[in-house]
Parts: sequence; C-alpha cells; structure tokens
Amino acid sequence: MFESRIDLQSLTDTVATIRAEVGNVLVGQSHTLDLLLTALLADGHVLLEGVPGVAKTLTAKLLAKTISVQFSRIQFTPDLMPSDVLGTSVFQPKTGEFLFRPGPVFANIVLIDEINRAPAKTQAALFEVMEERQVTNDGTTYHLDPPFMVLATQNPVEQEGTYRLPEAQLDRFLFKIVVDYPEADDEVAILRGHHQRRHLTDAIAAVQAVLTADQLTQLRDSVQRVHVEDNLFGYIAQIVRDTRSNKSLYLGASPRASVALLNSAKALATLRGRDFVTPEDVQELAYPVLRHRVLLTPEREMEGGTADEVIGQIVERIEVPR
Repeated sequence: MFESRIDLQSLTDTVATIRAEVGNVLVGQSHTLDLLLTALLADGHVLLEGVPGVAKTLTAKLLAKTISVQFSRIQFTPDLMPSDVLGTSVFQPKTGEFLFRPGPVFANIVLIDEINRAPAKTQAALFEVMEERQVTNDGTTYHLDPPFMVLATQNPVEQEGTYRLPEAQLDRFLFKIVVDYPEADDEVAILRGHHQRRHLTDAIAAVQAVLTADQLTQLRDSVQRVHVEDNLFGYIAQIVRDTRSNKSLYLGASPRASVALLNSAKALATLRGRDFVTPEDVQELAYPVLRHRVLLTPEREMEGGTADEVIGQIVERIEVPR
C-alpha cells in the first residue's frame, strides 16, 4: 500500500464548500456540477447542451463566482465577428501606431452563451485560444493568464440561425455535458425556492468566492500526482481505439480523447476522495469525453441510435482490468 501523495482533506473541504455555495441557489444538477468541477481540476473546457430553461448558464455563472478570478460572458450571434471575441488593433492618431485592445476572451473563465449561433469564421477564431491559451493578432502573440476555462452552452433543439460546430473545435472540449430536465422533487424545490426567495439576482450575488487562482493551480498540481495503474493506460487506449473501428461510427475519437479521459479520471478520483484511478472512473467519464468526438454512421442515425448507446456498448464489451 502506497502513501497518499495528495492533501485529500483540503481538496475535499474545498469542493464541499463550492457545492454548498452553488447549492444555495441551484437545486439538483449535482451530476452536472460534479462534471464541471472535474473539468475545472483537469484544466479542460466544457460544452453544456440542453433545452432552454434547464439552468445551463446559471450553473456556469455560479461555478465562476466561486472562484476569485476574472469572468466574462459572450453572447454568440450570427453577426459576431472574430475581432468581437479576440480583440482588435485600434489606430492611435497621437502616436501613429496600432494598439491591441483585448476582447472578452481575455479572462480566466469565459462563458459563451449559444456557441452554435456564430458562423464558422468566428468559431475558428476559438481554435488557438482554446488549445494554446493564446491569441495571435497582426503577427503578435498574446498569452492568456492562467487559469483559463471556456464554458459554452448550446440548444440542441432549435436549428434556425445556428451553425454546426466544427469537429476540430468539438475536439478541444474536454466534456460535452447533456443537461436534462430536473427530477420531480427537484422541480418542486425550485418552485418553493423561487417563492421564498423572490429575487434570484440577490441569491446569485450572495454566492462567495471559495478558490483563488493560486489555490486552483495547487489543486491541479495535486491531481497530476494521482496514481494510475499501468493496466489502466491500456484500458483507456482500448476504449478510444474501439471507437475508430466500430461499425456504428463514421468517425472515431482522436488520441486527444485518450489524454482527456486519463486527465479527467484523475480529477474525478480526487473529487471522490481517492488518490488513485479506478476502472469505474474511466467508465463513468467515457460518455462526456467521447460523445462529442464521435459521429454515427447515417444508417445508425436513421435507426434512431445515439452516441451514448454506442459508447455504452464499447465500454461493456471491453474487459475491465483488475
């Protein structure tokens, strides 16, 4: 038995405090919050998909408020240009030079509402900033201050005035989280809370910051020290490789998906109070890590199949290491 390499008590206390702060406003959605916290510790971006009114934007805002960092929100629209997101060079008459004015993406946590409403040109502008944490403008590279996380929302139902996200951009999201309708008891609690509280904005404003940027960096460093048995590397690789040869999938997941599954499993283990990864961690995270990185064949799509169903079949078929 090896000694723990992580201050699990400190991490667990911090996570519990974040859950409590968010829970003062948000009812239910505990699984969504856990995945967001996992992505935060794994230094990854998140795509939240759900119908309007299921608290996608609210959840992202509440998480951002619990961290003492700079937050910005961008509403994507069909007429949004890359310079509206990244920033632009402005001519200064006094000096005769151009001065770069950073756009709203220059923040630590960036909430992008309805990301699929912007055209391909604006979507492509996010490639560099999401992967390399930097923006190149007029030949000059501007680095973003860590931590940097993109939380994006999209509506899967409304198609008018929307653009499908490029595969290269989807691959840069650590997770795609599907936000479902609340359970019956949770919906009753939501109604009761609105009746008693009356003003949601006051409740949101009362949420306190729990983490600083430096503390978050320390927690992420701890996650990197989580123990992973050698046979789990092969298990993760086999799951991802099987998506490339599956007859129900037209497009399989890239090696970036393998790395994402490993890093997120380490982060989830710490959330569960462990300093080692289990096969169950990998199995649970296979869905949010892979569902946006694979494409169904037209035949399977016409049969009404889903990416989650295929991922589930792959996970069930592969022998679990012991």
